[in-house]
Amino acid sequence: MSGAEEFRAEFGEPRERRIPTPRVPVEDGARPLPGPVGRAEEVPVPLDLPHDVLKSLLGAWALAACSAAETEAVEHHLGDCGGCADEARRLREAVGLLHQPETLDLDPALRTRVLDSCLDRRPPRIPVPAWAAPYDAETARLDALLQDFGDAEWHAPVRLRWFEDDAQTTRRTTVAGVIAHLLAVDGVIATALGLDDPLGDAPGATGPSARTEAYWRSTPFPQTRAVHAPWREQTHALVRTVSFTGGGARGFTVPYGGFELPLHDAMLDRAFGCWVHAEDIADAVDYPYRPPSPRHLTKMIELAVRLLPTALAARRRSGLSTPPRTTRHLAPAGQPGRTLRLEIEGPAGGNWLIPLDSPSATPSTDLEVAHVALDSVEFCHLAAGHLLPEEAAAGQLGDKEAIRDVLYATASLSRM
Repeated sequence: MSGAEEFRAEFGEPRERRIPTPRVPVEDGARPLPGPVGRAEEVPVPLDLPHDVLKSLLGAWALAACSAAETEAVEHHLGDCGGCADEARRLREAVGLLHQPETLDLDPALRTRVLDSCLDRRPPRIPVPAWAAPYDAETARLDALLQDFGDAEWHAPVRLRWFEDDAQTTRRTTVAGVIAHLLAVDGVIATALGLDDPLGDAPGATGPSARTEAYWRSTPFPQTRAVHAPWREQTHALVRTVSFTGGGARGFTVPYGGFELPLHDAMLDRAFGCWVHAEDIADAVDYPYRPPSPRHLTKMIELAVRLLPTALAARRRSGLSTPPRTTRHLAPAGQPGRTLRLEIEGPAGGNWLIPLDSPSATPSTDLEVAHVALDSVEFCHLAAGHLLPEEAAAGQLGDKEAIRDVLYATASLSRM
């Protein structure tokens, strides 16, 4: 008996193999593809909404906040209802205004346009005098700059610069310290007008620098944003008070410690100081700041030019001025003398003749010994002590010593 026969005799016939054959892909068969498991076929059902509901959905539709069914229902309704179609158009236009790509910073000229429009419709009962308008404008511009400052900006370091004895002097402070300085110095005019002195009863504080140091010592150090409100209230009080003077303040003077200024010039001087220190603050926080308007900048330049002959005489008395080379003696008061022509370029520019021999000497074109040309903003930076006389990009012609004296005298007009 063979082995196979013995196997079948003992175990019987072998069973059929159970190894499955490869399955045929369903895509290759004739049967249809099965549908998604657990998902019925989605058939959009149009919404049948009343008119009031569709009208209430117009705002969400304009903002693209409706569902697909609501959007289809609203758009179908707009084809049949003219009133809702007009409302939808207006809402879409309004939504377009909310997505302007332009910067959100306000136009710097917006305040002027709004005020001009208001004044055209209703002139003020007591207008701000023209000689106080630069102070009103510059304090308002600085106040607008300070509105959004946080604690970090208020404590940003600032370096004050001015000229003293033909050398630039500096003093470190903060943005809050600068506002405290403006508050203290503007208090010179406030006390002269009978308003409250921000220094209170601080003794011996008469000049601008002394008043600033006294105020800094009398308040907690370092200064904080709390100084903003008193400064702003004082500026408003000054503008309001001088507005009531009208044209009757012509002979009123303001003491500055070692000298006096007429009220008109004092307000212009404080407008100049406000702009200069606003630039210091803007530089400290890395923010652009524009010069004053040309009509206000011209008045500031005119004030500096009127003070130049006195500054030249002070330099002669202190031995800082160079003796004239063209004449042996200075011209007497009231007589024509050596003259320098100062040409200021730009929208706020002009030409001025400056007597070199005496504040009382008469300027004369026949005795013109030098000609200096400067940009208007550059001249103001020189008068503020922010620009060294040697660095002034001046067009110069004529007596070099006279030109040097005038440039240094302009820088000596600055103070803390």
